Amino acid sequence: MADENKKTVLGVTENLEGLLCYALGWITGLVFLILEPNNAFVRFHALQSLVTFLGLFIISFVVGLVPVLGILANVLLLPLQIVLWILLMVKAYKGERYKLPIAGDFVEKQLGSK
Repeated sequence: MADENKKTVLGVTENLEGLLCYALGWITGLVFLILEPNNAFVRFHALQSLVTFLGLFIISFVVGLVPVLGILANVLLLPLQIVLWILLMVKAYKGERYKLPIAGDFVEKQLGSK
């Protein structure tokens, strides 16, 4: 659980910075991964955002190349992405280290944490 009083490199609380890791998907995940070298909570959410939303972006792009089925698949993927985006922002803001099944396991392995 995040310490709501613990400040980060940007001078905001770590739960707010955790939320901001998801704000613009993988882009803010990458930004906060670079900016926050020491805070484990923020780094976890930054890398999870990067892995999750960059992965979904690549999948959407590749699937979109398929003429008719690609458009249909992307229409179905969009609500999933929006729900996941909101869920992860809320969990991070509440100070939870919410771990997605596949991406979260990968992130923990990369960061060397549990």
